[in-house]
Amino acid sequence: MTNVPEIFGTMVFNEQIMKARLPKETYKAMKKTIEEGLPLNIEIANVVANAMKDWAVEKGATHFTHWFQPLTGITAEKHDSFICPTKEGSVIMEFSGKELVQGEPDASSFPSGGLRATFEARGYTAWDPTSFAFIKDNTLCIPTAFCSYSGEALDKKTPLLRSMEVISKQAVRILRLFGNEDPHLTVKTTVGPEQEYFLIPVELYNKRKDLIYTGRTLFGAKPPKGQELEDHYFGAIKPRVSAYMKDLDEELWKLGVLAKTKHNEVAPAQHELAPIFTTTNIATDHNQLMMEIMQKVAKKHGLVCLLHEKPFAGVNGSGKHNNWSISTSTGVNLLEPGDTPSENAQFLLFLAAVIRAVDVHQDLLRISVATAGNDHRLGANEAPPAVVSMFLGDELNEIIESIVSGKSVHKKSKVQMEIGVDVLPKFPKDSTDRNRTSPFAFTGNKFEFRMLGSANSIACANIMLNTAVADSLCEFADKLEKVKKKDFQTALAKLIKETITAHKRIIFNGNGYDEHWIKEAVDDRGLLNLRSTPEAMDRFLDQKNKDVFLKFGVFSLAEMQSRHDILLENYSKTINIEALTMIDMARKDILPAITSYIKELSDTAVSVSNAAGVDAVFEKNLITKLVKIQASISDKINILENAVVSVHEISDISKQSYAYRDSVFVAMQDLRASVDKAESLCAAKYWPFPSYGELLFGVR
Repeated sequence: MTNVPEIFGTMVFNEQIMKARLPKETYKAMKKTIEEGLPLNIEIANVVANAMKDWAVEKGATHFTHWFQPLTGITAEKHDSFICPTKEGSVIMEFSGKELVQGEPDASSFPSGGLRATFEARGYTAWDPTSFAFIKDNTLCIPTAFCSYSGEALDKKTPLLRSMEVISKQAVRILRLFGNEDPHLTVKTTVGPEQEYFLIPVELYNKRKDLIYTGRTLFGAKPPKGQELEDHYFGAIKPRVSAYMKDLDEELWKLGVLAKTKHNEVAPAQHELAPIFTTTNIATDHNQLMMEIMQKVAKKHGLVCLLHEKPFAGVNGSGKHNNWSISTSTGVNLLEPGDTPSENAQFLLFLAAVIRAVDVHQDLLRISVATAGNDHRLGANEAPPAVVSMFLGDELNEIIESIVSGKSVHKKSKVQMEIGVDVLPKFPKDSTDRNRTSPFAFTGNKFEFRMLGSANSIACANIMLNTAVADSLCEFADKLEKVKKKDFQTALAKLIKETITAHKRIIFNGNGYDEHWIKEAVDDRGLLNLRSTPEAMDRFLDQKNKDVFLKFGVFSLAEMQSRHDILLENYSKTINIEALTMIDMARKDILPAITSYIKELSDTAVSVSNAAGVDAVFEKNLITKLVKIQASISDKINILENAVVSVHEISDISKQSYAYRDSVFVAMQDLRASVDKAESLCAAKYWPFPSYGELLFGVR
């Protein structure tokens, strides 16, 4: 049996290890750096580096790497050994403070959106001491930021750290107004990202070019059974999957990842892993690490972990629910309503800040989850729609309405839940229900941002969210700091009322899938419905967004432009790869398979006619259908191929992305429809790829 407290964090150079291995003054300096963001001088860095190296070598490490998060959306690492030659011809193991604090990887081959050219290779990684170093594959991994020679951020961590500093500064301004004079007060956002994923047998995966090249199935007829019986959700976990989850937990616990909850999700072969909340930049590091370890452990069990947002059509896609909250350095959750939220002015002000942030910056939240893969997922099968709205629940919504109307809210005690079975205990009903169709739902003392796709880095969503809320808090502080102390309560009440009145259009507590809601949201409330990545990215460089990022220094104009271009390039390249894969599969595998089956049917028809002297009606009818479908597939391959060639001639990156959406992707859908129809008619022994039924129900 695993002794969890014994193994937890054993591969992490955490605070406990630092306290044991560092001199007292060095440890104090490190702790101050972690808690207050103060820089370390090189002498202290040298001591830390040596202790870190000794610990890592004892754990079997031979190399170190600066582990960073470039704009590819995954992590990157360049490994260097600890060895240093001696005059005697042997080696010693060394690691300096300079090597710890700064690295110099090649920056030319990472996405930069024009910030770096191929001949401008130099880039720097800079140690993030707030995220603990860890050992993976006998290598000491040092979490770092990544920037260009000229100082622009080339990664996701740098702007995330900037956004965390910004929201802390603005939140502290607000807390000072409420009388908190703690000189060391800081505020941090915390996140608990729930990770959904699929598991399929590796032998089936290896037979699907689309899964290998794109991470999702580009073809696949609907199986006889999908998720309609809802019997997989929270069901008994199959032994093979349970063994995988057990190993996954242990590997993550060793790395200090707070893996907490695991269960079957709604779709067959779909599962979820949820961690305990932690500080946002650490949660981001842990989630990137989690995705890597999930895929690595799956291979040991003869499985493949699919993290694509929509690997299978017709069943649930996989999301990553970003549970976001904001707390003080003393542990006070600023989104905790308390027993009487209507009387909790501080909570209501922070709530108003979030309401304003989500309304004013709904475009940024949508942009933060915009990918070609997530476009398939949003708006169906328990994923929220592309229209951003907020769910508050009945109690908070009643308070909001009372603030706007000026009428007092009816105080309610906690409602006792009656279950109808005497032997079961009665317990208080939560003040908020859960709304699985809401993009941004209040769930008691946090907000659940449900729009992220499972493969997304959570950094982007939290950069946008932190900056948007900081913008609200800054506006509030600017107004309230000018008010005399005796007038503060009056001004506070007025500000909360004005803010909620101006932005309550973003609050919707109903069914987000209802077509009437989408019409109401867009036509009546004026909310945005950015259904695709090109539409969303069109808004990123709006003046409003430039103003907010420049004001707080989260992005420079060059960094914004680079991210705009990279995201659109990624969108276009993704669809291009998918289109080429479809053409390859259809032309080289599917058309020949249909031909082979038609030949067998033809031979059978001739044999039946010769042997029995009767017309082989079944075979002839099926041959007719298959010949027509085969011709249709051939025509649609050519249409798709021509669309890809045509789109390549468009030089404007934005226009090209729209062309991929409106021309190439539409042609892909048409081709898929014909191929899936052919699959439903073809004999299984001739079909060249494992079916949806095999993939979704293949794990025994």
